[in-house]
Parts: sequence; C-alpha cells; structure tokens
Amino acid sequence: MKKLTLAALIALCSAPVLAQQGGFLDPAAPQAQTQITAQGGFAGPSAALTTVDKVKSLSDDTWVMLQGNIEQRIGDETYTFRDATGTLTVDIDRKRWNGQTVTPKDKVQLEGKVDKDWNSVEVDVKTVKKLP
Repeated sequence: MKKLTLAALIALCSAPVLAQQGGFLDPAAPQAQTQITAQGGFAGPSAALTTVDKVKSLSDDTWVMLQGNIEQRIGDETYTFRDATGTLTVDIDRKRWNGQTVTPKDKVQLEGKVDKDWNSVEVDVKTVKKLP
C-alpha cells in the first residue's frame, strides 16, 4: 500500500514536467532551447499600445503594451525587441512564453512594466502574445 501511494505521489509531482514547451527561437543560437510551462491568468483590459520611443520617456513601473519583433537573445532571459521607432531591451522570464515558440520573423505583443535604472531602460515582460 505504501508503494502504491508513493507511486501515485511521484506521478502527480512529475506532471508539470510534461507541460507545453516554447520560447524564443534564435536561428543564430545553439540548438539548446529552454523548457516553458503553460499557465493561465487574467484576460481583460490592459495597458494602452505604445512604442519603443515613448517607453524611453515613461516613468519607472509604468505598464506598457508593445507590438513588434524580438530580434535576438542577449542574455539568459534578456532579448532585443524592435518596433518601427527603435530597439529596446526586454526581460522575459521562461514562464511568460506560455508554450509559444517565437522567431525574429514573428510579430509579437508584449505587456509589462518599464524598469528604469540610472542609465538604462528595459521592459519587464509579463505577457507574450504571438500575433497572426
């Protein structure tokens, strides 16, 4: 009976390992890609659509929505994002990909908040949505 209970517990704990995969697919990077799990969340009104140029002049912690392309990975969870007005560094945690695979050719919508330091501006992304 103890072995059956232990086997059931192990099966329940290993279920998240079988979750969806996704993330940014950089054609110039090595083949190792990260594992992403799908999660749900709030679906409703959010920040107004803005541009990279405007983000650079906004206050710290302002919620923003951007549309454009993720061009490349520049760090573990750091990427270069581009829209018609310029480029910006974005920080996207692995869990934010929600099973989506994105390439530099894919148009995406990012939602998150502005993160300003003394000499840099980036967006801490909370939602990644691949656009048709």
